Amino acid sequence: MHTLIVGLGSMGLGAAVSCLKAGISTTGFDVNSDALRAFSDQGGHSTADLESIEPVDAVLLFVVNADQADTVLFDSPLMSKFKPNAVVINCVTVAPYRASDISSRIVKAGFGYLDAPVSGGAVKAKNGQISIMGSGEPETFNRVQPILDAISERIFRLGNEPGAGSQMKLINQLLAGVHIAATAEALNLAASLNMDLHEVIDVIQSCAGTSWMFENRGPHIANGDYTPLSTVNIFVKDLSIVIDEAQLQGAVTPLSQTALSLYQNASDNGLGLEDDSAIVKILAAQSGSVLPGGKQ
Repeated sequence: MHTLIVGLGSMGLGAAVSCLKAGISTTGFDVNSDALRAFSDQGGHSTADLESIEPVDAVLLFVVNADQADTVLFDSPLMSKFKPNAVVINCVTVAPYRASDISSRIVKAGFGYLDAPVSGGAVKAKNGQISIMGSGEPETFNRVQPILDAISERIFRLGNEPGAGSQMKLINQLLAGVHIAATAEALNLAASLNMDLHEVIDVIQSCAGTSWMFENRGPHIANGDYTPLSTVNIFVKDLSIVIDEAQLQGAVTPLSQTALSLYQNASDNGLGLEDDSAIVKILAAQSGSVLPGGKQ
């Protein structure tokens, strides 16, 4: 089974390496030469030329957004490289209607499609432990089960309809985005009180106020290290999708709206490509507080 990973960012690279470890023939595609080199350094085959790839049984998309997914699928030579019964596994966070649209076009062309957004972060991706929120036909799942097993710890089958996986990812991103914002707010307050942020994290992670995002992103703030694993701009995109979908359904999302304004503010102030926890810098500037690594 020959698999192509499109997009070798932190999640895509981890998935590609996990496929290699499972003995799956894997090619990595990216337009970024550093990303290609990173996969090659892990023993993978990298290319920046879709014309040059061998015919593929499955394609995993780890691009940034739905527009990029459309472009690589429908405005490139990629589909001419599909074997009969090839499957597109779309791991991108997209609006549910976009997932349905992409699915209909792939299925009409005679191929399989899984709406399969993922969660878990770069470390879990590297270790083949991400969670997949998937929807699609059972036989399509079965055809690519070895790939899904290689990259994931949990596979949630959420029905046959494309869009169901993306709906679940929206709920996850709502919570993740709000939890990161809450983490930033809490640690900014702690900094304003001259508390030891490492001690705060140590205590709170054993108390009811903790969350996975607090435990994961809190140390970034306490260490003053905003090396991007997931960027501010990703949550500008994802929370915008959440809010747009909520408005279509008539659902109110005040916490999401507030969190989005914080991410947007950070992006507008040049922090868009920093780690998403860098939104704390906006709060610190507004509060007059000093964060680790910040100016005294």
